[in-house]
Amino acid sequence: MPRDLTVNIARPFLPLVAEKKRIKFFHGGRGGGKSYAFADALLTKGLKEPLFIACLREVQDTIKDSVHKLLSDRISQWNLEEYEIKESEIVNRINGTRFIFKGLRDQDPQKIKSLEGVDIAWIEEAQTITKKSWDILAPTIRKDGSEIWISMNREEENDPLWVELAAHPDERTLVVKVNYYDNPFCPEELKLQAAASKAKDFDEYLHIWEGEPVQQGDKKLISAVAVKRAYETKIDNENNSAPLIVGVDPARFGDDKTAFCWRRGRQAYQLKTYRKQSTVDIANLLTAVMLEDKPARVNIDAGGLGAGVYDILVDRGYERIVRAVNFASQAQDKEKYGNRRAEMWARVNDWLNAELPVSLIDDEQLLLTDLTAPEKKYDKLSRLLLEAKDDIKKRIGRSTDVGDALALTFAENFYPQNLVFDVDYTDDLSVDDNVYYD
Repeated sequence: MPRDLTVNIARPFLPLVAEKKRIKFFHGGRGGGKSYAFADALLTKGLKEPLFIACLREVQDTIKDSVHKLLSDRISQWNLEEYEIKESEIVNRINGTRFIFKGLRDQDPQKIKSLEGVDIAWIEEAQTITKKSWDILAPTIRKDGSEIWISMNREEENDPLWVELAAHPDERTLVVKVNYYDNPFCPEELKLQAAASKAKDFDEYLHIWEGEPVQQGDKKLISAVAVKRAYETKIDNENNSAPLIVGVDPARFGDDKTAFCWRRGRQAYQLKTYRKQSTVDIANLLTAVMLEDKPARVNIDAGGLGAGVYDILVDRGYERIVRAVNFASQAQDKEKYGNRRAEMWARVNDWLNAELPVSLIDDEQLLLTDLTAPEKKYDKLSRLLLEAKDDIKKRIGRSTDVGDALALTFAENFYPQNLVFDVDYTDDLSVDDNVYYD
């Protein structure tokens, strides 16, 4: 039996053995093959070199609660005679690789000291790991070159390890989503079950089979179901005569991203994000967009850098195209919305749930999380408000930059049907035969 088992590991999981990262974070739904792939990758690495591997979970009352049986089954599957399966550990008799199994719930800094020499820690069912457990574990896995492998099916959007590591990963953290349709070894029976679940209850399907967190009911303004439906809809942009509207959300803080979104009517077809851009940098990027794409309107968040970007573009002669939008300003429909931000996001929600289908560019790591993040609130006049941006950032680990960029394309409810690049246009629009409704 060849000892290089990487050929038996599904392609999405090859970074487990081929890349060097401090954190390797894999998430997704049922049938993605995370547990088998992690077990095979660890056994493979343990054949090549002596490793101390800790298999961890939040609660382990007995060895039966651990991945001990899974690893034992894979050893039997691949006939790996080097490994000796003991009652509470697994050892490679040839090179000394050793697997141990622990629960973290009852660990304190003294009890967990036995993990200081660990080469790889596998945290299984990481959606159950508490922040307290992580805060004790992370500094303990301290050996130079050590790695922490994480596998999870997300339960809620604020799962502690998701917020801590995956929502806003650094350069030492690899985050990969793997679902049943990404796994070439997924049994046909599971694919049939997934299809049946999708037809019966799309919300439940997204959670079980695509690893999306449970939606928090009426607290959310925009549902994952609406976003996923728009991902699956395709509209031909070449034959789309609606005016091009570009939303721009300039970064406010050092770790935020500047986000651009392009939308023509029922199709939001392009997203771009940038880091560490100055006011002039953003203005230069937008000038290139003006000349190349000829948008009918560019709506810029006027907070932070946005006001300066707007001023530069006006100075360059684009005053008939650009608009400065203040999220905190009074809504156009001040009877229904407490501010402009809530109004624009509500228009996104209405657009996603309209009778005519709409299309979103499929960028799940950014747009889906952003659009489903804000929770609804109401002021004393029963007008819609949204959860504060800073509160969202604390909860999901980053700002909703791309969601805000899309929302900015809805700064106006109506645009003239014949609105094109560099034409005069009044903001005081009424609904008549010469308008295009988004």
